Amino acid sequence: MTSNPPLPDAVLGEATDWFLAMRDRPDCLETRAAFQRWLSASEENAAAWRQIEKAWALLGDTRPAYAEDWETVATGIAAVVPFTAKRPEPRRKRLAGAAMLAAAACAVSFLAGPALLLHLRADEVTASGESRRVVLADGTTVDMSGGTAFAVTIANHKRHIELLKGEAFFDVTHDADRPFTIDADGVTVAVLGTAFDVQTGVHETTVELARGSVAISYDGESQRSTFELSPGETAAIDRETGTAIRGTADIEEMGAWRSGKLFIDDVTIASAIERIRRFHPAWITIADGALGSLRVTGLYDLRDPDRALEALVRPFGGKVRAVTPYARIVSRY
Repeated sequence: MTSNPPLPDAVLGEATDWFLAMRDRPDCLETRAAFQRWLSASEENAAAWRQIEKAWALLGDTRPAYAEDWETVATGIAAVVPFTAKRPEPRRKRLAGAAMLAAAACAVSFLAGPALLLHLRADEVTASGESRRVVLADGTTVDMSGGTAFAVTIANHKRHIELLKGEAFFDVTHDADRPFTIDADGVTVAVLGTAFDVQTGVHETTVELARGSVAISYDGESQRSTFELSPGETAAIDRETGTAIRGTADIEEMGAWRSGKLFIDDVTIASAIERIRRFHPAWITIADGALGSLRVTGLYDLRDPDRALEALVRPFGGKVRAVTPYARIVSRY
């Protein structure tokens, strides 16, 4: 008996985006119609959808409204909206045509879906498991982790990065006349010439400084954080409260993910798994909140993400279960 070849990650990603879109907007007729067009566009799309539904059911989540409509795949070929990770046109020109769509969130969602919206906003994007180095127009190098996206503006008097998702290591070219700033989910990092790592998580934005100096600011609900870092210092800013936990780390370990290693220091298991997820093609979920809240320090091999997950949770009685080739459940039972 022959087995079916594995589905491409990109197609599974599209199926996941459609699942979330249908779950979030069950009453949006445009979304439902566009989903049916995508579903009927190819057998590969339909197979990816069946796999995502099966994985989601195994995770124990509820089915979205109108799920019964999805099981009948209409015939015909749908138009596919392509996207690529690299976009040569200036960001503002790319977005000019999308400006009208932004007026109606439902319309945008049915035309694009969450992943495509991110791609429209970004100048550079990496997929899960992909790492890439980008050289900006000013000579600054950006090493992008998996699942990372950013938009860049380089003008006569400023240089600005909006880190939309993920983690990146910046080696900034010195230019006193053009300050370099990064916005990572509302946390602003201002530099002249330096090397540092920035990562965005579900609740925190973390900065690790390897060389030079940076100024960090953030407005939280209860307080404003404004401070500077020196080489070897780290800061994890809680975006809900504005509080910052500062610490130190080995400079040689900062951005170690670029060489296939993950060094974490006193972070929650949930945060560590979030970072490993960027290097893993599978969908990873934590079924045990108590396990996810435990804190850990260690060095893990990202070249084998499953082994890294096992090494992370095994000392705490955790297990990693491969539900499908594209889904992992982490728990203690």
